[in-house]
Amino acid sequence: MTVDDTTSGDGAQQSPDPSVHATPHHEVDHTAEPTDDPLAIRLEQLILGADRRYTPFQAARTAGVSMDLASRFWRAMGFADIGQAKALTEADVLALRRLSGLVEAGLLSEPMAIQVARSTGQTTARLAEWQIDSFLEGLTEPPEPGMTRTEVTYPLVELLLPELEEFLVYVWRRQLAAATGRVVQAADDDEMVDRRLAVGFADLVGFTRLTRRLEEEELGELVESFETTCADLVAAHGGRLIKTLGDEVLFAADDAGTAAEIALRLVEAMTVDETMPALRVGIAFGTVTTRMGDVFGTTVNLASRLTSIAPKDAVLVDGAFAEELTRTGDAPVSEARAAEEAAAAAERAAKEGPDAAVIPVPKYRYGLQPMWQRPVRGLGVVEPWLLARRGTS
Repeated sequence: MTVDDTTSGDGAQQSPDPSVHATPHHEVDHTAEPTDDPLAIRLEQLILGADRRYTPFQAARTAGVSMDLASRFWRAMGFADIGQAKALTEADVLALRRLSGLVEAGLLSEPMAIQVARSTGQTTARLAEWQIDSFLEGLTEPPEPGMTRTEVTYPLVELLLPELEEFLVYVWRRQLAAATGRVVQAADDDEMVDRRLAVGFADLVGFTRLTRRLEEEELGELVESFETTCADLVAAHGGRLIKTLGDEVLFAADDAGTAAEIALRLVEAMTVDETMPALRVGIAFGTVTTRMGDVFGTTVNLASRLTSIAPKDAVLVDGAFAEELTRTGDAPVSEARAAEEAAAAAERAAKEGPDAAVIPVPKYRYGLQPMWQRPVRGLGVVEPWLLARRGTS
């Protein structure tokens, strides 16, 4: 949606000649190029709520924003370069004013504003693609012979648009409230960016072989079922789904106990589903850098490596995660110690009789079994632990 900035010798912006200065399309294109198809234009006007009125240069000038900054905002949002086509609306001008206004007011730095544009663009681009592919495609089958898909889509979008818009804002506000709550509860300012989290990968075993055996539609259904199951379980038990990668999901949790429960629930859910291949999970605990909703750092890399060496239908964790589980009382330091505690409690009960004061025996939720130390590429030698459930939940 952007063009390069063109200035005169004194720095004043000049309207560029579209035949000379129009920029090429970029690989970040997540939006349709301008079209002259009348039905497509009607749909665009319906969704955007306005007619095409401005070229990119005119929109930037009307918003009072330099062409260079407007170009960077548009590219960050994932919009295609369109040269000097008249394809922008009042909403595009208003969006530029808002972003630049946040910078001018000192509420956001320019790099932060670019990040806001990029994170919003990437997230909503995927959302829009998903809704069109998985939602509208199934609802716009022509009810009568001779009707085009567009003729069916227009009234459907007209009905759904306000409802979907309200729902999008509602979900975003709820997610923003939850994320803000996590930030303000951080122990210090450094923890707001570099936090100690439990990070886990869940990976379908033998997925590459499945891609050769299954039809495309079957493969798509399997991936959708896997991602849906993971998303539901991660959310239900207090974790956060960071991203999905087809046959793999990345999740995070604020504490080791939550991550352990999620991991074991995932394995249990996949084990009882005969349509699903085996699952393996790797979790690490430690400092994690968060950027644009994603997580980075050695802890994330370690979790990924643990996943690659985990047995089928099992959860492998690192030493820091095991220590955190024992520190919080979710797992015993060793199974031998847990057995000693239980035996001591039983002996006291037998000696002191039914009227003796009851000393509770620790009830551990999880068990940890040390595995052989092994070298992990790029991370040296690690001692993984096999996580299992103890008792019932």
